[in-house]
Amino acid sequence: MNPNAAFRFLSTALAASLLLAACTSAPPPAAALDATTPAQRMAAVQAEAGGEETELSVQPLRDPQVDDLRELAAARRAAGDLDGAAHALNEALRLVDHDPGILQERAEIALLQGDWVRAEALAKKAVDLGSRTGPLCRRHWATIEQSRLARAEKENAVSAHAQIEGCTVPGVKRY
Repeated sequence: MNPNAAFRFLSTALAASLLLAACTSAPPPAAALDATTPAQRMAAVQAEAGGEETELSVQPLRDPQVDDLRELAAARRAAGDLDGAAHALNEALRLVDHDPGILQERAEIALLQGDWVRAEALAKKAVDLGSRTGPLCRRHWATIEQSRLARAEKENAVSAHAQIEGCTVPGVKRY
């Protein structure tokens, strides 16, 4: 065999084996994915809300039509129809777009649907319009926190979590 031909053969074989090795090597390990489900995120929001009897909590008066839509949304959510629940709450928001409670309920449906960006946007709007105290306030911030955790924004989630404690104000003691 000619020395030049042998060299070309070995070079070609080496290049082919390097290409083959590059194609079959394992990919670099991916960052650990958060396997938290939307239902688990919602459970975390509900756990943060609490609901102590001794705490100050302000409840607005609502239009009966809006209450009917909220009840319909709750029933649809309980039946597993998240799209139907979202639709009912969207209708309620068309009637009263400034109600932090309804905004929060809609944010929670978005959280359950895995729509992290919308859940956070609705909860932020609810914070801007709502009370800065009580269970509803904690639900706002817990929803924001869970939305950020779902998007792997850990630093921003920590800042949202820090807001939760500021929502607790003891009720008025009566003697």
